[in-house]
Amino acid sequence: MTRILLLGGTTEANLMAQAIAAAGLSGVYSYAGRTEAPMGQPIHMRVGGFGGISKLQDYLAAEAITHVIDATHPFAARMSRNAVAACAAAGVPLIALERAPWQASEGDRWTHLADLGAAVAALAGPPRRVFLAIGRQHVDAFAAQPQHHYLLRLVDAPTGPLPLPQADVVVARGPFTVAADTALMQDHGIEIVVAKNAGGKGAVAKIAAARALGLPVLMIDRPIIPMRAAARSVAAVMAWLGHPTTLRGE
Repeated sequence: MTRILLLGGTTEANLMAQAIAAAGLSGVYSYAGRTEAPMGQPIHMRVGGFGGISKLQDYLAAEAITHVIDATHPFAARMSRNAVAACAAAGVPLIALERAPWQASEGDRWTHLADLGAAVAALAGPPRRVFLAIGRQHVDAFAAQPQHHYLLRLVDAPTGPLPLPQADVVVARGPFTVAADTALMQDHGIEIVVAKNAGGKGAVAKIAAARALGLPVLMIDRPIIPMRAAARSVAAVMAWLGHPTTLRGE
């Protein structure tokens, strides 16, 4: 009997869960627990981490998991690396449902950076108005550059004071539009954007808006994940599972 562990929290994972349910397959949708009000799913849900590679391996055995689909955010590197190691040790097939990364096009003013630390260092210099479009997890690192006025867009409102002395917070959940993101940056006088190369359509509006406004973007490249099977669509993953579907996912 097929039983799937879907590591999720993304638009792609939500589409994957719909396809699993439509095919009548048994599955568990796992949220990391960083979002206060995760979306409901058509398959069983669990919230929270696993506690490392060995505990994830134990979970795979206890739940009789036969297949793992990693549809986490491209920057959820620890979870993805743990999944590769745990699945290899347990002999459970693993596939990643990966978004294609964004590619710079004409008019883009990107500076590619290897990691978050490089992005923090790149902001050294005189005060600017910065759209810090990286989510809430790594905001603390930018306290090392307190001279800037930051704009943060978060899924959940902060539960405590921010580590940044000058910051505005917008609470919103994507997908976003180019027109709205252009207006947001204009309203806040943004001079530079910091973004992770997450790929996909839900958050690309800020990149297009920066292009339209001629703004520079500090683009943080994706972390390196060990080799694993990968697919770009829900249909490809369903074919890997041996259950072709007419549902489409990107």
